[in-house]
Amino acid sequence: MQARRNFLKQAGLLLAGSTVYPFLSQAKEHTLAAKPIGIQLFTVFEPMNKDPQGTLKQIAAIGYKEIESAFSSRGGYYGYKPKEFKALVEDLGMKWRSHHAVGAPFKPRPGMKLPTGSDGKPMTIPPMLNLRDNYQQLVDDAAEAGLKYLVCASTPVATMDEINSSIEVFQKTGEASKKAGLQFAYHNHATEFDPVEGGKTPYEVILKQTSPDLVKMELDLAWATKAGKDPVALFKEHPGRFPLWHIKDIKKDLNAITEVGNGVVDFKHAFAAAKIAGLKYFFVEQDLAPSMDSIKTSYEHLSKILA
Repeated sequence: MQARRNFLKQAGLLLAGSTVYPFLSQAKEHTLAAKPIGIQLFTVFEPMNKDPQGTLKQIAAIGYKEIESAFSSRGGYYGYKPKEFKALVEDLGMKWRSHHAVGAPFKPRPGMKLPTGSDGKPMTIPPMLNLRDNYQQLVDDAAEAGLKYLVCASTPVATMDEINSSIEVFQKTGEASKKAGLQFAYHNHATEFDPVEGGKTPYEVILKQTSPDLVKMELDLAWATKAGKDPVALFKEHPGRFPLWHIKDIKKDLNAITEVGNGVVDFKHAFAAAKIAGLKYFFVEQDLAPSMDSIKTSYEHLSKILA
């Protein structure tokens, strides 16, 4: 009887293993460590303007696999048409997933200091299309490029009138994006968490007054940290609304943007709630990084965090 019991016990363990081990193997394949690391190209704004192809080669050599584009002084997509830029990215073994566009004609906010370039002079903002006036063209171009997301990089939100106008633009762009097979999303800075009329913040108004289906969020973890917001609390309050993240770090003074891992942003805390957020893609961003060494440092540190 004892021998029979031992046999049944061992058989049970083997049977359990045959079902559990494949599950564990599949789970490992879906860990964050297996997700490709992306980069927002505003990080390398000057190099991309000077030599788009050479800069992308360096980015690919570091190990980045996903690209999110931004505006360029060359016009278009760094001087390329949508399909041309897509081919350039994919020939280097990367995927172009998302593009940033401004919500309205760009005007610096009161007291806003533009980032300085390598020459020490404030960055020149080139003429660019905006969602208020050109949303259909921006959607069409993004669809032609085969992108997954079109993102509003910034928009006026200092007053309720500005917030309401931006919401109208978001809804129209969201509807047009959906028809074109894209998803529209909104990227935050710290100012979206500053109270306006009635004590409400632009961020909470936008979340509540836009369709969760049409308007998703790209959460910038550094700006949320600067504003004193817990990303996980936002994810739990609006589950599935945050498919895109900016992996940006900020120093202890909450003013200086730095390489990922060299600041105070708790990335592990945020990534632990990735499923709740609905995370699909994430992009390293360091506003106008001083060198390619900076994006290499961010890649190496993020790889360790994800592992």
